[in-house]
Amino acid sequence: MAQNDSQEFAELWEKNLISIQPPGGGSCWDIINDEEYLPGSFDPNFFENVLEEPPQPSTLPPTSTVPETSDYPGDHGFRLRFPQSGTAKSVTCTYSPDLNKLFCQLAKTCPVQMVVDVVPPQGSVVRATAIYKKSEHVAEVVRRCPHHERTPDGDNLAPAGHLIRVEGNQRANYREDNITLRHSVFVPYEAPQLGAEWTTVLLNYMCNSSCMGGMNRRPILTIVTLETQEGQLLGRRSFEVRVCACPGRDRKTEEGNFKKDQETKTMAKTTTGTKRKPSSATSRPEGSKKAKGSSSDEEIFTLQVRGRERYEILKKLNDSLELSEVVPASDAEKYRQKFMTKNKKENRESSEPKLGKKLMVKDEGRSDSD
Repeated sequence: MAQNDSQEFAELWEKNLISIQPPGGGSCWDIINDEEYLPGSFDPNFFENVLEEPPQPSTLPPTSTVPETSDYPGDHGFRLRFPQSGTAKSVTCTYSPDLNKLFCQLAKTCPVQMVVDVVPPQGSVVRATAIYKKSEHVAEVVRRCPHHERTPDGDNLAPAGHLIRVEGNQRANYREDNITLRHSVFVPYEAPQLGAEWTTVLLNYMCNSSCMGGMNRRPILTIVTLETQEGQLLGRRSFEVRVCACPGRDRKTEEGNFKKDQETKTMAKTTTGTKRKPSSATSRPEGSKKAKGSSSDEEIFTLQVRGRERYEILKKLNDSLELSEVVPASDAEKYRQKFMTKNKKENRESSEPKLGKKLMVKDEGRSDSD
C-alpha cells in the first residue's frame, strides 16, 4: 500500500514539473541553479558566519537612576563660566561663585559659557539635565507645574513638561529617558569663535522654584555634561538653580546667611582649639584640673526656677559666690571672724535679762506667798 502511494506521488510530481516551463525552455531545477535568478552572489557559509559572529556591545552608557553631580573635567578640561553680574533688583540672571548657585527669573536668558582645554571629538554634544538636590527627592523627575505646562510658550520644539529649554538654537534636541523618564536637552558642541575662549549656550528655566505641583520650593541642580555622539561621557559640571522673581535680592540674602554661617563655624573652631590647649599639660594633674575648671567657669548658663522664694534664695547664693571671687582671701577671713564675733555677742545678749526686770527665784516666791 505504501509503495503504491509513493509511486503516485512521484508521477504527480513529475507531471507538475513538466507542466511548469520556465521562459526559454528547461526545467524548474534549471531556474533554481541559474545564477541569473539569484538576488546576488550567494555565500553558502552565510548562515554559519552569522551564527559564529559574536554580538556587538552597545556604545551607549548604561542609564543611572541617580545621576552623579560631582565635577569631572576629564581629559578635555571641561568647565563652566558665567558672566559677571551684581545683585541689583533689575538683574534677571546672576550667578554666585560662593554658593555655586544661579539665580534667574522665569523664562529669562541665562548665558552659560563652556570652556575646554582640548577640543573634543567631532560630533560631541552638550547635555543639560535637572535633578532635585536633596536625597529624599532625587529619584523624582523634575518637571514643570501643571499651570505652566498648560501655558503656551511659543516654542514648538520643546515638550510642554520640560523645565530647561535652549534659546536660539534650532538644533536643540529634547529627550526623555526610557528607563528613568528624566528630561534632558542637548545641542551639538560648537568650537569657540575666533578670538574667544568659550562657547555660549543660552538656557531658559520655564517654571518658578516655588510653583505648587512642580518644584514646590525644593532645590534643584543642573548637570551639564560633555558627551560624544554615542553618549560616552567626556566631562561633567553641576550648579544649583533658583528660579525666582528677584534674583539679585535673593542672591544677596543667601550670600549674607552663608557668610554668617562661615563666621560662626570659624569662631566655634577657634573656641574649641582654645579649650583644648590647657589639657595638653598632662604632667601636672592639678594644673590640668584647674585649667578645666577655669574654662567651665567662663561659660554662662541659664537656670529656670519655679517660685519667687526659690529664686530669691538662689539669687543670694549666686551673689555670695560672685562676691567671694572679687574679695581677696585675707579680707574674706577678716569679715568671717568679725561676723562670727558679732553673732556670739548677739547670742550672749539675748540670753541675759533685760534692764529693770529681776529674775524670779523659787525660794523668794514662797516667802512672798507666806
